[in-house]
Amino acid sequence: RRSSDLSMGGLVIRALRNFNVENRAHRLVGREKPAAAPLHPAAAQEIQSHVPEVREKIYKKDDNLLSLLKEVYVDSTDPAPVQVRQGHVTRSHEERRRPKLTFKQDPFNILSVENVPKGKLSIIEALTALNNHKHHPDTWTAQKIAEEYSLELKDVKSLLDFFIPFNIKVIPPTDRKSV
Repeated sequence: RRSSDLSMGGLVIRALRNFNVENRAHRLVGREKPAAAPLHPAAAQEIQSHVPEVREKIYKKDDNLLSLLKEVYVDSTDPAPVQVRQGHVTRSHEERRRPKLTFKQDPFNILSVENVPKGKLSIIEALTALNNHKHHPDTWTAQKIAEEYSLELKDVKSLLDFFIPFNIKVIPPTDRKSV
């Protein structure tokens, strides 16, 4: 056989399989559901014998349960209100600070940030702190970075452990002929 015959057969089978799918599905859904299998006579008798007792328990008022329910007391408080301004969600008690560094040559104001929440860094501040620590680890310790940018010490330690700025090394060619 040729591969074109197989692919043509696949197309025909797929067309037949997908023909009138929606109507066939509606027909199947619209059919009556099959009835459940009849119970064994002994099981049916057992269920019928308990039905009046169960109904009686359901509709009977139980004074013991009612007294326990009256003793339940629920006390709840609402969470702190959240203020929404121009599509931004900010908490009312959240403190903000001015960024220590900004990107001066940003023509589209993509990287310009007016204020940063305490406990967070702007991208430029994070890169500067990482770079300072990389070049001067004795002066720019985790403690100093935490104080400088109002961060928690554990967050700064994680930042210094898991984020490392790139090293760019340009190796100049020594001779044109060797290249």
